[in-house]
Amino acid sequence: MPDHSARPARFTGSENYVATDDLKLAVNAALTLQRPLLIKGEPGTGKTMLAEEVAAALGRPLLQWHIKSTTKAQQGLYEYDAVSRLRDSQLGDERVKDIHNYIVKGVLWQAFTSDEPVVLLIDEIDKADIEFPNDLLREIDRMEFYVYETRELVKAKHRPLVVITSNNEKELPDAFLRRCFFHYIKFPDKETMQSIVDVHFPNIKRELLAQALQTFYEVREVAGLKKKPSTSELLDWLKLLMAEDIGPEALHNKDNKASVPPLHGALLKNEQDVHLFERLVFMSRNNR
Repeated sequence: MPDHSARPARFTGSENYVATDDLKLAVNAALTLQRPLLIKGEPGTGKTMLAEEVAAALGRPLLQWHIKSTTKAQQGLYEYDAVSRLRDSQLGDERVKDIHNYIVKGVLWQAFTSDEPVVLLIDEIDKADIEFPNDLLREIDRMEFYVYETRELVKAKHRPLVVITSNNEKELPDAFLRRCFFHYIKFPDKETMQSIVDVHFPNIKRELLAQALQTFYEVREVAGLKKKPSTSELLDWLKLLMAEDIGPEALHNKDNKASVPPLHGALLKNEQDVHLFERLVFMSRNNR
């Protein structure tokens, strides 16, 4: 088994990622416990970016495995390309004599055999079949797996920091959850969001940012939205407001009547939400 005697590095945040104290504690707890870090939170809360920033801050390579509905756990270990071997056999290719030529290493194999510790991102695990997490339990727990075709045992040289993200689309198995350190990223409050915006737009006018944040959170609070705007939508919207030189007064009605914000297409991403918002604005105006 890998040598775990060395004291693990600690994550203290980065210039490009605003991490709360609780989130930094969670990352360091996963490092100390040598368990996968399971990160949940609504889309747009920076779950995927966290792995990128942790890798950069710790000076570790980042390996990414983006999960789809068709992804199987075996693909993370390796795949045996039997079709290519059969084709090469028919063509008389010398490569067929060595089965290693037809073993495609997966991202877990790459992480296990890396000469230095890596950060391994398993992104959006809840997109896969319900059996997917269970199929990875033994490998992530023991840090080893067996390759039946070549009869070799692949053991991790160094235990990677495994960061697993989930959008909570489906429940994960209890046995899998027990092996993880869990953290839920809450949607940023105004103060935290202002810090995030400052990282991306350090020169934004304070008046514009204050009014934009107020409008943004008012939109998020509208009951019945199919998709609430996230941090990434806010950043896109602010970029457009600055590019079009739209001032804070355009986001605020002097008579305090509700209005559809300019360039709202950056915030609301489907027609159902746009119609809902427009209807609420219309009703609000008629009730005044």
